[in-house]
Amino acid sequence: MTKHNQNVAPLTEREAWKRLTAHYQQVRDLHLRTLFKDDPQRGDRMTVEAAGVFLDFSKNRVTDETLKLLVALAEESGLRQRIEAMFSGEKINVTEQRAVLHTALRAPKGASVVVDGKNVVPQVHDVLDRMADFAERVRSGQWKGYTGKAIANVINIGIGGSDLGPVMAYEALKHYSQRDMTFRFVSNVDGTDFAEAVRDLEPAETLFIIASKTFTTLETMTNAHSARDWSLSAFDGDTDAVAKHFVAVSTNAEKVSEFGIDTANMFGFWDWVGGRYSMDSAIGLSTMLAIGPDSFEALLDGFHQMDEHFRTAPFYCNLPVLMGLLSLWYNDFFGAETMAVLPYEQYLKRFPAYLQQLCMESNGKHVTIDGRQVACATGPIVFGEPGTNGQHSFYQMIHQGTRLIPCDFIAFGQPLNRLGRHHDMLLANVLAQAEALAFGKTAEQVKAEGVADWLVPHRVFEGNRPSNMILVEQLTPAALGKLVALYEHSVFTQGTIWNIDSFDQWGVELGKQLANRIIPELESEDQPALAHDSSTNNLIRRCRTMKEASCLLA
Repeated sequence: MTKHNQNVAPLTEREAWKRLTAHYQQVRDLHLRTLFKDDPQRGDRMTVEAAGVFLDFSKNRVTDETLKLLVALAEESGLRQRIEAMFSGEKINVTEQRAVLHTALRAPKGASVVVDGKNVVPQVHDVLDRMADFAERVRSGQWKGYTGKAIANVINIGIGGSDLGPVMAYEALKHYSQRDMTFRFVSNVDGTDFAEAVRDLEPAETLFIIASKTFTTLETMTNAHSARDWSLSAFDGDTDAVAKHFVAVSTNAEKVSEFGIDTANMFGFWDWVGGRYSMDSAIGLSTMLAIGPDSFEALLDGFHQMDEHFRTAPFYCNLPVLMGLLSLWYNDFFGAETMAVLPYEQYLKRFPAYLQQLCMESNGKHVTIDGRQVACATGPIVFGEPGTNGQHSFYQMIHQGTRLIPCDFIAFGQPLNRLGRHHDMLLANVLAQAEALAFGKTAEQVKAEGVADWLVPHRVFEGNRPSNMILVEQLTPAALGKLVALYEHSVFTQGTIWNIDSFDQWGVELGKQLANRIIPELESEDQPALAHDSSTNNLIRRCRTMKEASCLLA
């Protein structure tokens, strides 16, 4: 346990928590209609802007006293000390005894971040420089495949953070990508994922990025070997072709070399980079290939700007801290089990899926850092879709359902693709949704519209549904970096207050261990002796029967 957590009292015993509990009883039934009526300047006051990101949090079910108490909770929970511990390279991932330094990945040259007595920033920039040199050679056509053709297709093979970050970033920044190149991503061990990714591609023009720190990840290496077979089948099995069509993002030089990849084309990262925090490390190689080194540098600068704001700004005007505290307020006091992230920007269509891993893998924990059972709910379920699609899907529940679902709306003042009235209509929709959620429509208002009495209850909107509005001028590489860092640090804020380790993920291990036990039982030619529960045993036997029938039909 780090020194910054040894003296933190259990959450429900902290004075600020007790005061918040009493305060909640006083304000839980307050309606946003009343809060805005009593404070005409509320919409102007409850805003914060930093690093080019504007946050309007006025449509939250909070008063000035609520915010004061939430900030006091952050202070009493040691958030400031915990921030400094993270940025300075202390091993705050206590269950794995690792530093947590995704912030070092975007630190500028000349900065100093010391881990185990060594400044890691020069290492980071050495990898970035090598990535940039490689990206320029591929993008310019200087890098040739086995037959002398330039690379036209890039396929990233990874899983978890080695896939979700690159996929999200590619989709988010497609406007800036090199359009004469095709980028695809394979993560699922389901063979369909790989088969569809390569179906219409020419092996002689295709480059694979194998992203696995250990180069042993089951799903990734299964797909990697299928990629190797697919590629070599076009080159008469000549293994010399592998070095021309495969590169690695890994730290295991021996395994990379065994695979046939030239270790000069291996791009490393470090154990202080968690998978879900790694999109701005070498894991972002596909991103750099798509948007170019200059735009990737702008992405990193956006991250760094938000990092510095989080590290230095007072909590009462600190964007990630405020968003983290508001999320905790609804999660732990109002019993909200979910949160919706709703980007009104089609390029951010994979952003909610990316945040699912960031939020739910980080804070889906049931014990505190010192192994005690947590005293309250941790980690809301995150979901979302880009607007306006979601409006015709799940918004019905958010507006009129029985569950409280806090929302984060994300919008941009300027479109990347200007087309008639489209962007004005898009902005009108996001602003209208936040207004409708907050204020709703009363029975009296519905009746005044001439609606029949029997229909009135169906047309009433209770309102008082909270939301944040995040506004940015335009979706640029720098803006994406700021948004990702905003949520990274919001998640960190919540984890600190809950006193959990937001940087391990032991919950993914058990299923993987059992899968490794079941694989040979499915593949065995002889009927295996099964020692699982009766359900699993029966399912294995049935799957084997289906497989045998399939082989007979083939």
